[in-house]
This record gives sequence, structure tokens and C-alpha cells, in this order.
Amino acid sequence: MKTRIKICGLRRAEDIVYVNEAGPDFAGFVIHVPKSRRNVSAGQARELSAMLAQDICPVGVFVNEPEETVARLLNDGVIRLAQLHGQEDEAYIRRLRGLTDGPLIQAFSIRRKEDLNRAMQSSADYILLDHGRGGTGSAFDWGLVEAVERPWFLAGGLDCGNLAAAIGRLHPWAVDLSSGVERDGWKDREKIKQAVALAHGCAGSADGSRPSV
Repeated sequence: MKTRIKICGLRRAEDIVYVNEAGPDFAGFVIHVPKSRRNVSAGQARELSAMLAQDICPVGVFVNEPEETVARLLNDGVIRLAQLHGQEDEAYIRRLRGLTDGPLIQAFSIRRKEDLNRAMQSSADYILLDHGRGGTGSAFDWGLVEAVERPWFLAGGLDCGNLAAAIGRLHPWAVDLSSGVERDGWKDREKIKQAVALAHGCAGSADGSRPSV
């Protein structure tokens, strides 16, 4: 089973051209997160998502966004997967589940073993394990996540130089890259192509199934 890959932080029409050429499994939009330089509005996400190739799953990345907003974007088909990257808890997920059937990723900052234990208890469809400051290019101690037994995304500090080694060691269900496929702060066509080719050429976890697209 090939390793799936998400290219995150898309914000320009040319970014969509790059991912359509490369063919990742997921394309991420950081929605309503003003502190992120990759922030886009819901309207911008709608426009960019409509440009994606049909076999690429659009993902909305949110930080403590009202459940109604996330559900509306899922139900309207602007995104097909929602990534929760703030302090969302199980009560939040239950409320969101009451509004939409869309699949969810919950992100966790991994600094110690207890963080992984908490992630494993998440009721989200997938978990994403990160350094804790998404998009910074910082990695964490991969020794903490060498035996994850559920579908999970590896993020944090990944680039074309370490991607194959990370997959070979950890066997994640999917990998998530943002700053690692940028040059001078903007998505880079060749880096995206290389990262997708590397991920799809490596065997990842067979656990779980890809959200329907």
C-alpha cells in the first residue's frame, strides 16, 4: 500500500496547478486562521477547492472554529475532510458529528508519551501527529510514534530530504507537508512533485481507508 500524502497550506491558483500536476491524495486549506501566513477565507477555499482534480481530497484545517462553520463547509462539499488543529475536545467532536457525517482528522502535539496516549483515544477518524506548531518545519522525537496502531498522518519537519527515511521508519498511513515543499515562503512546483513521488513510492500503513473523493 502506497503512503498517502497531503500538501497543506495552499492559497494561490498556481498552488492548485502544482498539486493537480503532482497528484497528492489530499490538498489542505488553512481556513479562518489569521495568525497563519497561509490563511484563506471560506470563500477563497471554495474557489480553490473547485479547481482541484477530482481525485484529490480537499481538506479544511481549522483552529477552534465554530462547529457550524466546519459542518457547513463539509456539507456543502467545499472540503471533504476537516482537520481540527486547536484545542477541540471530545465534546466538540460530538457536537460536530451531530451536524455532519464528514470525516475528521484531529491533530496532536507530541512531546511525550502521554501525548500519544491521548491521541490514541481520539474519536476522530484519523489523527495527525505533529510538533505542535504546524507549518513551522519543526520535527519532533519520532521515537515516540514508532508503533501507532491506527490510521495517522505524520507531520512536522518533513521535506524531500527526510521523507523516505521517515516513512521507512514509522510507516504512517499518510504524511503531511507544508513548509517542506516551499521556496521563499511559497509553494514550489518541483518540490511538490518530488515529495508526492517519494511518498507514493514508499509503502505505508495499510490500516484505514481513504475518504471517498
